[in-house]
Amino acid sequence: MMVQRVQHLFTHGQRSVIYLLGGLSVGAAAIAMAFGADEAQRLFQETIAGRPYLAFVITPVGFAIAAWITRSFLPSAQGSGIPQVIAARHVKDPEAQNALVSLRVAIGKILLMMFGLLAGASTGREGPTVQVGASIMFALRRFSPQREYELMLAGAAAGVSAAFNTPLAGIVFAIEELSRSFETRTSGLLIGSVIAAGLTSLAILGNYAYFGVTFVSIPIGADWLAIVVVGILGGLAGGLFGRVVVAAAFGLPGRIGALMKDHPIVTALICGLVVAACGTAGSPSVFGTGYTEARAIIHGDVADLTFGPLKFMATVFSAVSGIPGGIFAPSLAIGAGLGSDMSLLFPTIPVGALALLGMVAYLTGVVQAPLTSFVIVFEMTNDNALVLPLMAVALIAQFTSKLVLPEGLYHALARKYLVNQNT
Repeated sequence: MMVQRVQHLFTHGQRSVIYLLGGLSVGAAAIAMAFGADEAQRLFQETIAGRPYLAFVITPVGFAIAAWITRSFLPSAQGSGIPQVIAARHVKDPEAQNALVSLRVAIGKILLMMFGLLAGASTGREGPTVQVGASIMFALRRFSPQREYELMLAGAAAGVSAAFNTPLAGIVFAIEELSRSFETRTSGLLIGSVIAAGLTSLAILGNYAYFGVTFVSIPIGADWLAIVVVGILGGLAGGLFGRVVVAAAFGLPGRIGALMKDHPIVTALICGLVVAACGTAGSPSVFGTGYTEARAIIHGDVADLTFGPLKFMATVFSAVSGIPGGIFAPSLAIGAGLGSDMSLLFPTIPVGALALLGMVAYLTGVVQAPLTSFVIVFEMTNDNALVLPLMAVALIAQFTSKLVLPEGLYHALARKYLVNQNT
């Protein structure tokens, strides 16, 4: 009896060490991706500064190259990577899992994500960090047999935590979006991985709020109408984005769909031209993640009315192109742009408050994960005064999004990978 108990404690301790070491590795990878993504965006902006016409060469050619490399060598690296993690948690075949989440895929994802930003793609690094985190933890399965699904879940949660410096959002994301259930036997190990990734980020980057701490509020009264309006518009816009991306992924009807299927590299090149046009017509933040513009709006700057719509278009065509890159950060930027535009209707509400409402509403509309959307934006700004408005706008956006998009974007796209694995 005593021997069995000691063996159990040893096994549990060994497993805990694996999760902690994995979390540290995910945190280090997330930081490397952050620095690489920032540097790629900086180089692109410096290249086109004063020479915007160069975007019409760099962006389409870059899209075409990234699409060719991805389709030829790393098809599982397409897009954000979160649908691949969801699919990997639903397949039983180890080889099929390895095709979706492996160290080879992770390395390719990191390099191609940075290449896309170097070409001006309206993408982010946060979704790819989830796939990279799941891949790193999945690679440790040989040390913890029969725990593949838990390892992937922990890696994905650690990826979100380290990418945004939002540990609570990492846990909520893993439960709401990936697992859709709470398993008490893995909760401690999951939290341990998130803590390890978070500590790595804290040790290197320090304790920071992703968008900086804000102090804005919406007094109870007539101004709360803004919550309803932003929730409806953000949910519909996010649902529309998801509807278009899902339709393109599964094949559009008619001649356009046939051309996209038969000529994917040309499709990527055309998408790059559209992104170049959007970025040249609007703010420089239409290219890349949109972080700079979103942060400025949150802290009180009113964006140009065209920023939100142009960022929306650029992100749609970046996603449809099939190149690796996430949609988390661009979605937050689009939502911030929506909130800024709403200041025309609600001039008495701080622009920053409207931006945060827009971010939660639009992100909820895209992924249909209201808890994750609310918690992630809340942790990014640490603004306690907006807790109830952010929760309310998330629920409204969830409802209106379903009118356009029956299923959240990530789970809808995951079905494509599940079909591929079963055929």
